[in-house]
Amino acid sequence: MRPTVHDIAAAAGVSLATVDRVLNQRPGVRLVTREKVEAAIRQIGYIRDVAAANLAKSRVYPLVFIVPTGDNSFMHGLRFEVHQATLRASIERTDIRIVEVPPFDVPALVAALDALQEQDIAGVALVATDAPEVRAAVDRLVSERIPVITLVSDLTDSTRHHYAGIDNIAAGRTAARLLGRFLGGREGDLTVLAGSMLVRDHRERLQGFSAVMAEEFPKLRLLPVLEGRDDPERAKSLVSKALSENKDIIGIYSLGAGNRGLIAALKAVRPERELTVVVHELTRHTRAALLDGTIDAVLNQDAGHEVRSAIRVMKATADGQAVIADQERIRLDIFLKDNLP
Repeated sequence: MRPTVHDIAAAAGVSLATVDRVLNQRPGVRLVTREKVEAAIRQIGYIRDVAAANLAKSRVYPLVFIVPTGDNSFMHGLRFEVHQATLRASIERTDIRIVEVPPFDVPALVAALDALQEQDIAGVALVATDAPEVRAAVDRLVSERIPVITLVSDLTDSTRHHYAGIDNIAAGRTAARLLGRFLGGREGDLTVLAGSMLVRDHRERLQGFSAVMAEEFPKLRLLPVLEGRDDPERAKSLVSKALSENKDIIGIYSLGAGNRGLIAALKAVRPERELTVVVHELTRHTRAALLDGTIDAVLNQDAGHEVRSAIRVMKATADGQAVIADQERIRLDIFLKDNLP
């Protein structure tokens, strides 16, 4: 006869409620008790049909998305996709909550993560700021058996379960190759606009970009990074000042934030200045700028795919199921004015 949860409870000397908590990886069970239950499961050879069990009891997965506030158009799109996911909650058996924190605010992000400890949740997805305090907070949640997924920007040195986002080093290398070839052997300076170098995605894009420029386009000189802090007015001011002070700037790479400010600064110097520009994220602002020739190329990641992937991975991880890597790979799209969707 196939072993049941009653057999586990008897072998471990615990209640059925405790067995249920352990099987569903919920908090509220002491480590020594959890180890007794897991030992009993191995001893009696209990095999659980997770999908059937969850479907039979109509399990609902409480999920939390932690996303930054502010004026970043891509993050607005990401929040929209999370909201869209809430509309599918009854079909996907999820209960999704959005927690907003100020961008690049390490203490606020840590506080939001720590507030989730001891809560009955099936997973957390966050846009990570790369700081030791954030990694420690993520590790604390993982130690509570709560699946943690990083979105868009990763925390590679943490114990997070999965990263839902593009390969940012490859993205930076792609941007460099596009910009270098567009410039066709010209010599001059390049300026780089970032949101903040506190986030790993921007650092990795810069790493890939710098490597290709040094290897293949030695006539193009990289200037110090401008940090717009996701503030369009600040980005506009920084870019305008750089262009006014340096007439040798012939190209700009925007790592992914402040594109509205960048576009405003570019329009103010056109057509007097001939600049080649590659940016990240297809929004209504970058689409319009691509169509009117203000920018030359957009590298894009699909926020909807990232949110859907995070949900699938959190549910699978909560159930102890394997993640299908090919299904969760986030691709990088390259858009010119000629192939816009």
